[in-house]
Amino acid sequence: MHPQHMLAARPHGDPRRAHGHPPRAASSAYDEEQKRRRLGLSLWIAGMVIGLILNLFYAVRGIIVTDGQLAGAMFIGALFAFPPLVIYLFIPSILDRFDPEPWWCLLMAFLWGAVAATGFSILINTEVKSLFTELGGPRVGELVSASVSAPFAEEFWKGLAVLGFFYFMRREFDGIVDGIIYATFAALGFAAVENVLYYSNAAMRGGSDALTGVFLIRGVFTPWLHPLFTAMTGIGFGLARESSRASVRTLAPLGGYMVGVILHAMWNFLPTALEGAMGSVLIPWVLLWLLFVSAFFVIIIALVVRKGRVIRDNLRDEVLLGHLSQEEIDLVCSPIGRLRCTFGWRGAAGRSFIRAGARLGLSKWHTARAMKGQKRTISADFIVPLRDEIKLHRTAMMARAPR
Repeated sequence: MHPQHMLAARPHGDPRRAHGHPPRAASSAYDEEQKRRRLGLSLWIAGMVIGLILNLFYAVRGIIVTDGQLAGAMFIGALFAFPPLVIYLFIPSILDRFDPEPWWCLLMAFLWGAVAATGFSILINTEVKSLFTELGGPRVGELVSASVSAPFAEEFWKGLAVLGFFYFMRREFDGIVDGIIYATFAALGFAAVENVLYYSNAAMRGGSDALTGVFLIRGVFTPWLHPLFTAMTGIGFGLARESSRASVRTLAPLGGYMVGVILHAMWNFLPTALEGAMGSVLIPWVLLWLLFVSAFFVIIIALVVRKGRVIRDNLRDEVLLGHLSQEEIDLVCSPIGRLRCTFGWRGAAGRSFIRAGARLGLSKWHTARAMKGQKRTISADFIVPLRDEIKLHRTAMMARAPR
């Protein structure tokens, strides 16, 4: 389905779907949200078009400069860069188990990283490298481009994907885990296209041996570096989403972005500065970053567990109110609940039930925090419609129940 159709369709929790005459406030909130989504989609399309033009321009220019050799090398690079995405994209998708992001949101984040972020970044990095090469020579140009320009530019353009979902798709952005997921998909899209360039250059300059070496470093040992860098921005926006304090909502995204820039600059600086002498420190350098990435994955898992606990805590009173049973809450909060529905009698209705239940818990969580900060949130408008949606999905499940 085209994104425009998705935005026009009424998503889970649409206040106007459960009843014919919804509260005016809920209907108004939905209309305002749809306007914001359409604006976000327009900006996404504009960025994608400009990014595509920039990518094509620099690709064609490279092919002309190399007398056509780059075209064949890029094909080989693509064969090495894109198939591993099946594994790379699967890992973050299974981590976000309790309230998975819509597939089309993840696709938009991935495409932004692969097309828009790469296009704008290659423009900035190329021009910065040319400028400082003229001022200080090739070595200075390479060092400034890799260690200064690339971290600031690339993390900015990848981070815009996270900002876009944070601002334009607030109901699909609940907190830190969602920020990390969107950042990871944008970064994996960026890294895939960047890897095509690295692999193609290696194939042209050093043949199969050089290509194998670069693939082992970028595709096997360090494929999670770009997601790690951009996830810092995702964490910043996630903290902003979870907080009602104005200072946190302003400073957390900026702080997360700067942490990502610093980590990116650290990774780029040593190989660029040492260049030919890098071999002696390469293995310990890579092992250090593998340890860092491993620790980061442990943190993500802890955050996912926390998200499940938040959903459960905010659904407890639904049992007393008669909207959910304890067994249903256990299903919604189960790490394998969706799998149980997929391979059991509940099927698609069960998966929809789990998503509505998780959305209800998260909406109540956002509402409670907003009330504590004496602020209003759109999440409050979806609590009652989500309860009605749960009833509909329960009825659909019961119709499938074994007799």
